[in-house]
Amino acid sequence: MHCIKRFHRVAQAALVATGLALGVNAVAQEWPQRPISLIVPFPTGGTTDVLARALGEQLSKNLGQPVVVENKPGAGATLGADYVAKARPDGYTLLMGAVHHTIATIVYPSLPYSFQKDLAPVTTVAMVPNVLVVNAERTPSKTVAELVELAKKSSPELAYGSNGNGTAQHLIGTQFQLATGAKLLHVPYKGSGPLTTDLLGGQVAMSFDTLTPVLPHIQAGKLRALAVTTAKRSSTLPDLPTLQESGLGDFDIGTWFGIMAPAGTPEPVLDRLNKEIVGIVTSDDFRKRMLALGAEVMASSRQEFAQRIENETAKFGQLVKEANLKIE
Repeated sequence: MHCIKRFHRVAQAALVATGLALGVNAVAQEWPQRPISLIVPFPTGGTTDVLARALGEQLSKNLGQPVVVENKPGAGATLGADYVAKARPDGYTLLMGAVHHTIATIVYPSLPYSFQKDLAPVTTVAMVPNVLVVNAERTPSKTVAELVELAKKSSPELAYGSNGNGTAQHLIGTQFQLATGAKLLHVPYKGSGPLTTDLLGGQVAMSFDTLTPVLPHIQAGKLRALAVTTAKRSSTLPDLPTLQESGLGDFDIGTWFGIMAPAGTPEPVLDRLNKEIVGIVTSDDFRKRMLALGAEVMASSRQEFAQRIENETAKFGQLVKEANLKIE
């Protein structure tokens, strides 16, 4: 009798497991059945927004459902991330995450979500070099050395704009000051759109923004590019030196972008998303489109993306500690 009962329990457990597996597979096969929201944690016009719309356009064709980009800016990109972290884990709400989120984890003492626990990495999409640019009419510096000299003599302090407190641009500006001894005034914005407007208008003297939103203005001669912040030169502007080449030592910070979903999203849905997005990102058409924007494609497995987040959180944690950077 005991053996019979045990057999029934094992058989029942097997049926439940089979049912769950079939249920998960059914979810993957049925998904998506309605529009998908792709949350951009910055205003329209910035790099994150541009990349999200380019990806969403193709992803919509591949999945047969609209991919609707929604902008939810604020608090150094953490408002949009929090929105997705708290969304239903059903594959219908995604985040265009960025390097900013790994930094925010460190500099914001009490975020309402955990970037590593509440969000599931899908794949990276692109890496965009950050570039030191100045207003061509109002800032005479033509090299990094000239800008540093100007900044040290300037009163009041030269102002640089960023995409917000705790973003990559903020951290780059802080690291730039540590490396050069120049004192700069940090002016946070909600995104590249309003930042670029004020940079062109002369309200701020310089920025360390991603290449995408400033590239047209560099090409038009309104902004002057002095250096990229990555260790490698930009494929789009190959003649532009790096900050390392300009004498700033081991300076290597760029901005990656990638897709994330709420933690708990079914594995088959995450795998399908990864497969579809990697296919788009590695296509020749998408690669050419990204290069025209100053971006370089960067696809990855889910595991590789998770490892990048872990590694860079540790890396930026050390930089933040050295800079004693805290945001209330």
